[in-house]
Amino acid sequence: MDIDPAFNLNDTLEDIIMNKIVVENLKYRYPLTEELALNDISFEVNEGEFIGIIGENLAGKSTLCQSLVGLVPHFYGGAYGGKVLIDGMEVLKSEISDIALKVGMVFQNPFTQVTGSKLTVYEEIAFGLENMGLERSEMIERIDYALSLLDIYKFKDRNPFDLSGGQMQRMAIAGIIAMKPEIIVLDEPTSQLDPQGSEEVFKAIQDLSHEGITVIMVEHKIEKIAKYSDRVMLMHKGSIVDFDTPKKIFSKDDLEKYGVIAPAFTRICKAFDVKDDNGLYPVTLDEAYDVVVNVNE
Repeated sequence: MDIDPAFNLNDTLEDIIMNKIVVENLKYRYPLTEELALNDISFEVNEGEFIGIIGENLAGKSTLCQSLVGLVPHFYGGAYGGKVLIDGMEVLKSEISDIALKVGMVFQNPFTQVTGSKLTVYEEIAFGLENMGLERSEMIERIDYALSLLDIYKFKDRNPFDLSGGQMQRMAIAGIIAMKPEIIVLDEPTSQLDPQGSEEVFKAIQDLSHEGITVIMVEHKIEKIAKYSDRVMLMHKGSIVDFDTPKKIFSKDDLEKYGVIAPAFTRICKAFDVKDDNGLYPVTLDEAYDVVVNVNE
C-alpha cells in the first residue's frame, strides 16, 4: 500500500479532525463600558459536538454566543480583539449575512425571531428558506421535518402570535433547523418550556448533533446540560474557568464559587463519596446506578 508522504504518523486524532469553531484570545468590551465582557477567550469545537455553556448571570455566555454569529462586533460595536473562525471563515472580516449561512442562532426570547408579517406558523418557518433559492419540494420537506421534530406540526396553520411562549420557542428553533445550518447556537432555548417540552427539545438538538451539526447551548437547566452535552464550558466574569467533560466539570469542588450548583445526582454521590474508576462523580441517574452496581459486585 502506498503511503502519502505528506501523512504524518505522529498526527493525533485531534489534529486530523477539522475544528468547526476556533476562538483565539477573544476580548470584547461593549460601548460606553469599562469592563471586558469577554476576557482572553480561547477554545476549539469539533464538528458534531454538543457544547453546553454554564455560569452565573453576566458571566459572558450570551456575549460569547453573539460573537459566534457576528452580532459582536458587527451589530453592537465596541472594542474587539482576537479572532473567531467559523469553519475557517473569520467573523470580523465577514458579513453577517454570510455567517448566517453557516450559523443559526435561537435567542432566549422567541418574540425577537418572529417576523410579524406571516399569518401562519408554516409561513413563518418558510420565511427563512425563501431567500435560499430552494426548490419548493425541498422547502416543504424541510419545513415538515422541522415541525415534526419539535412536535408543532399540529400548529402549522395557527397564527404565530396565538401560540404559547413555549410553542413559540419551538417554532423559533424549527425555523433555524429548517435552514440546516452547520452550527446552531442556542441561548437558553428552553427557558419558557415545561419539563416535558425541555426534554423534547434537548433530544431533538442531540439528534442534530449526531447528524453532524455542531451545537453550542447556553442553559441554566444543569441536569439537562450534564445529560446531553459532550463537553461543558464553565464561564465566570467573561473568562473560561474550565472546558471539559460533564463529569470533570461537575466534579469540581468549587463550582458554587462560580454560581453553579452541580446536578442532583452528583450532589448525592458527593455526599456519599460515590465515584467512578477515574475518581469522578456521576452526573446522571444511569451513571450513578452503574457506579453503585460496580461497587457492590
